[in-house]
Amino acid sequence: MKSTISGNDGRSGWRLGVVAVASALGSLALSGCNDHDVAASGGATSVALACNDTMKARFAPDANTTVIAVKAFKAGDPLVLAASAATSATPVAGSDLCLVKLNVGPGNAGPAGAPSTSAGIGMEIWLPTPSNWNHRIHNLGGGGWQGGAYDDPTQIASAGGVPGAATIAAAEGAVVGTTDTGHAVTNGSFAMNPDGTINTTLWGDFAQRSLHELALKTKALVAAYYATPQKYAYWDGCSTGGRQGYNEVQNNPSDYDGYLNGAPAFNWSKFITNELYPQVVAQNDLGGVTLTDAQQTLLSGAAVSACDSVGGQHLGYLMDPAQCRYDPTQDANVLCAGVKIGAVTGTNATAACVTAAQATSMNKTWYGMTRDGSVPSPAADIGTATSLASNQLWFGLMRGTLTGALAGSSPFSISTDLVALELQDPTIAGSSFTNATGNGANKWKGLTYAGLANAYDQGIALQPSFGNINTDNPDLSGLVKTGAKVLHYHGLADPLITPSGSINYYERVASRMGGIPAVQQFDRLFLVPGMGHCSGYGGVNGTAGPAQTANTVPLPNADRQDLYARLVDWVEHGSAPTSITLTSADGSASQPVCMYPTKATYNGSGSIKDAANYSCR
Repeated sequence: MKSTISGNDGRSGWRLGVVAVASALGSLALSGCNDHDVAASGGATSVALACNDTMKARFAPDANTTVIAVKAFKAGDPLVLAASAATSATPVAGSDLCLVKLNVGPGNAGPAGAPSTSAGIGMEIWLPTPSNWNHRIHNLGGGGWQGGAYDDPTQIASAGGVPGAATIAAAEGAVVGTTDTGHAVTNGSFAMNPDGTINTTLWGDFAQRSLHELALKTKALVAAYYATPQKYAYWDGCSTGGRQGYNEVQNNPSDYDGYLNGAPAFNWSKFITNELYPQVVAQNDLGGVTLTDAQQTLLSGAAVSACDSVGGQHLGYLMDPAQCRYDPTQDANVLCAGVKIGAVTGTNATAACVTAAQATSMNKTWYGMTRDGSVPSPAADIGTATSLASNQLWFGLMRGTLTGALAGSSPFSISTDLVALELQDPTIAGSSFTNATGNGANKWKGLTYAGLANAYDQGIALQPSFGNINTDNPDLSGLVKTGAKVLHYHGLADPLITPSGSINYYERVASRMGGIPAVQQFDRLFLVPGMGHCSGYGGVNGTAGPAQTANTVPLPNADRQDLYARLVDWVEHGSAPTSITLTSADGSASQPVCMYPTKATYNGSGSIKDAANYSCR
């Protein structure tokens, strides 16, 4: 996939001289370095740090920070700390790089091996050679609960990924930092103490502290290693990484000059509790039996075919799923033969046909969680307004989206972890959740609609103990003062985090900050038709019209670095994007992605697969 990108940074040959960085680093002057290493300016080092173990003694920006590993890599070296651990599948360094692994305490004391015990926040920072550095920081967010081996001096945690930190550092010449957000496990067990109480320390590290510390420590290391500060600093994250970017925007906006926030997992407790709703529907309405993959594909495909018309032709995916009112309870072609709902009698005789209860369950997945499991007729309300309806606790998935991750045979594990944490009962979670008071035992299956609504309410009430993980403060006045920019994107076929959450937050920001035109001066939202969770095609092929794949639908690059380039152009050259033209990987189709609230609208003539025949309005 590719996108049309105007311009570039134009600074490949630009180099700063050695300057004082006290103003850039503030209280993070490298006062912990040996006296002869710190200039009288209060921050710029007269002797740059070397990429070897001498850094362990020389880099000490504060009493909580420890250098736990330093390693220099030559281009082509396997990205492992111990050469003996390399295999033919081990990624290699794309250029000469320096890896610095940090720990930032104090962490959370506890029994050895307990998921809630932590020595602190682990970080990995990759630094190009001084001659290759582009004078930018490009820090990366994570996914899910994050966690990993960042605090392990024998392992590299972030060399992989899409794209990996080492890959970006080598390809761009930027300094790239990542963090485990304060815990090693990759599920929600870290957030509960061994006695079953809330681990407020690690919730706080996960939700916020680790993010600010990563910015501070990356900047301090840059000043020490290159003897000069960065010119620009950027945040780049999707899903949890998008939430992390907005947490910085809301609480520490001056940490970065630009934020690329994709499919943000803000509204955390609300949307994740809602992610368990399709499973609770199956338990309460369908005898615990979820719809098969074939049934879900039939219903979502029928929705696509009912709503994908552009210029009288089937496009094959939905340009604006928020307008699709398809109702499977009124479609004889999906209802099992002989099933009657009102005046409609089913005619489908295949194994994928659905009963009345199954069709209604899909309407509930699309509408989103309600307190009593009710769902209105799609003719009256499909649940995609910019604000929640009276009985609607959160928004559902858009029609035409793959639904298996949430409504399939197993629940999305983050949702069961979170509901266990909200209700402070580890047995509610799945088997991967461990705690000294009891491990996960899938007791979520016994939740009623009222029980899940109670968990939702508890998630909101416990925000102070959960580090304010919801990250939904619409007051971005601090961002305005800094002059930083946000490029916010979300796929309209996201199967995990509904784009309605992004729209709802953006509208709340607009209400608080003087209206959408005012917000567009510093934060622009782009909703990408057909895009799944952070990348790829997330839709279902229709029962009529052309079949689509990730190659045929116009989408951002898999690594989203085309979107990152647009942010850089906005920050460094003032070129604010109003639309982004995307082209499919096979070159067969293009489309404009318009700045919210405008939408790509067909002009009435020419190919419906050509961006030139659309306008943003």
